[in-house]
This record gives sequence, structure tokens and C-alpha cells, in this order.
Amino acid sequence: MEAIQVGLLGLGTVGSGVVTIIKEHQDKLVHLVGCPVEVKKVLVREKEKERQVAVGQDLLTTSPYEVIHDKDIDVIIEVMGGIEQTKEYLLEAVKEKKHVVTANKDLMALYGSELLAAATENGCDLFYEASVAGGIPILRSLVDGLASDRITKMMGIVNGTTNFILTKMSKHGSAYSEVLKEAQELGYAESDPTADVEGLDAARKMAIMARLGFSMNVDLDDVKVKGISAVTDDDISYSKRLGYTMKLIGIAQRENGRIEVSVEPTLLPDYHPLASVSDEYNAVYVYGEAVGETMFYGPGAGSLPTATAVVSDLVGVLKNMRLGVNGRSAVAPQFDKQLKHPEETFAQQFLRIHVKDEVGSFAKITSLFSERSVSFEKILQLPLKEKGLAEIVIVTHRASQKDFAEILEQLNNLEVVEQLKSTYRVEGNGY
Repeated sequence: MEAIQVGLLGLGTVGSGVVTIIKEHQDKLVHLVGCPVEVKKVLVREKEKERQVAVGQDLLTTSPYEVIHDKDIDVIIEVMGGIEQTKEYLLEAVKEKKHVVTANKDLMALYGSELLAAATENGCDLFYEASVAGGIPILRSLVDGLASDRITKMMGIVNGTTNFILTKMSKHGSAYSEVLKEAQELGYAESDPTADVEGLDAARKMAIMARLGFSMNVDLDDVKVKGISAVTDDDISYSKRLGYTMKLIGIAQRENGRIEVSVEPTLLPDYHPLASVSDEYNAVYVYGEAVGETMFYGPGAGSLPTATAVVSDLVGVLKNMRLGVNGRSAVAPQFDKQLKHPEETFAQQFLRIHVKDEVGSFAKITSLFSERSVSFEKILQLPLKEKGLAEIVIVTHRASQKDFAEILEQLNNLEVVEQLKSTYRVEGNGY
């Protein structure tokens, strides 16, 4: 049996995991695809660097084109990261008739449509399961397992760093800055954590999921994004008092052919299954018209969980090679993209307001809500240490994004309102 040769772009955490799995699971790979699988060339920055996995020096190269142009290599696995230059490498790879497996969510969120079109044009596969939620097979489930259903909503925790931070803040009452530092020391957060804590990483994943789940060309710019860096221990304390747990939640929803996609800190009832997803774990709810609710849970990052998704994609490519059907799996979007308008987007809302502690203050505030037929589900009113001020915490019933934005604008201009402290979306109450 002649071996299938694989080229690897990158030998960091995930790349090392890929090499480990290919070596240690060789018997299963032979059983699944009918021949051995070998890593022939690996792109690295430094050949002499000490590594997590043993790889022969003769396999290492610092030239990407030595991998891409190798005539014996059938599949390129990209786990090096980067966007613009990496895109050029992968476009060159499919022109060379190499199949591609990538774990690069940033690249696929921005250039997925272009890369998939180029792969199809050249009769190549381009698979990217590992780009979303690490070891959870969510993309494959959307494309294959739920192919016959019509997806109406996807909601979940798709960033382990922010989930670790919010878990620590909630369980131990720690300040955001302290937990972020701990996450960096443990390797859960980068030295520059912006992409994680400001919601950009999760937004890229939600764009990819929405594109597949709704069969529309959803772009990163279509995702409404709000991060967790402004979340305070007071926000978490009040939410817990009202029976909620805060999570950074990605939501993609479709109604009447129009979609909304967002990533933002969200309050979930303590009894909601996503509320119990702790630390670096990910979980995604998928709602289908036929199947109802399904939930996918598991490690969202890490060497071997992510590498498992990469090698599973590799197996898919190799099976297609055996059947002679490479380049036929990518399906063009079925629907034109139609985004919901603010008046069509509804959610419950949590808000904290500091007001002047005087007769009539609360009545003036409630009148702004009642004018737009927005009612309250829960209310707390508490005195503050600052003399003459009180804090009001409100959870509304469902309100349109348009109405709520107008209410906030008027609250900011109301003479009795000292400061609008925070607002968060509320999900999972069954409304």
C-alpha cells in the first residue's frame, strides 16, 4: 500500500498534536482510508528549536513553497495562523492541486468564500472543522448530521478564554484584571488578549457557523460584537442575585428569511444548561425545525482536541480521494443574505442605573418604558453609599433593539438619572 503524503504548515501547539495523532493512530487511519498516512514535510520558523514532538530534521523546512510545490504531497494541513500571507499560500496550494485542511478561523471568517471557490475550481477539498470550537464537531454536524433540517438558531459559548475569566469572576468574586492576569499565566489568554476579551474571536466563529447553518454569505462585519472587558464584579453580583449567570454568548438566529448574528455578554438563568459550562469549555445549542434542540459540549481549544478535528478532516479528504469525489463537497449558499432590522430584533434586557434618590424618580424612568410598551420582569431598588443616590436594576420583558436603544438614549438625557452603569442581553427565559 502506497502511503498518502501530508505537508504541514506550522508545528506549534496544534501542529504538534496533529503529528502525534497521525503517528499514534496509524492503525486506525489505515483501517479507515486503506493505506498509511505519512507527514513528509513540515514548515517551521526555526529548524533547531526544541519541540513538543519528535520530528526528524530532514522533514523540517523554513520555506513554505518547499511544502506547497512538493509533487509527492497530496494534502496540506495549515496550522500556522495568520491571514493575508496564509491566504496566498493556500490559494497556491489548491492551484497545485493539493487538498487543504485548516484550523484558521480568522482566515475562514474573512476569506472562506474565496478559498472554497478556488478549491472547488481546482477539484480540491478545503475542510475547516477545527476552526470553530476545537474538539467539538459542530461544523460537520451542521453540514452533514443536520443537513436535512432547517436551522433556526445557534447559540453558545465558543471562546474558552472569556468563559474561564467569567467563571472565575462569578465563582470567586475576583476582579476582571486579576482573572485576566491568571488566564495569561496559565496560557489560556495571549499576552495581547484583545481578540478574545473584546469578542472578535467568538465573532469570527459565529460568522462561520451562520454561513454554514443558514446557507448565506455571512461576513464578519454582519456580527454585532461586544466584549467582556467592561464587565464588573457588581454586574455579576446583581445578576447572581436575580438568578442569572453571565456568559459571553454567540447567537445566530433566523426568522422569516432574515438573520441576526451577535456576540455579547449575556445573562442566562442559572438552570439553563449553558450556565453550567465552566472554565475553558465550549458548548453550542443548535435549534432545528425538525430535530428541536441539540447541544454540543467539549474542550474548545488545546493541542489534542483541536488536532483531533484537524485529523478528522484529513480522514474526510482521504476518503474522498479513494472515492474520486474531491472538490465536490463545497455547496454555494442557497439564500441571499438578509439581515434583520433593529425593529425586528427582540431580546430581554438587563440594566443598572444610578438615579437621584428622590420622590418621582422611578415613575419618570418607568414612563419611558411604558411609552414603548416595554414591561419589567424583575426590579431591584437599593440605596447607594453616595448620599442622595439609589441604584435600580431592571430585567425587561422582550423588547426590540430599536425601542431599547431609544429608551437608553432618553435615560441618558433624563435629569433624575445620574449614570447608566451597564446593559446586557438576557436569554433562555423561554420568551
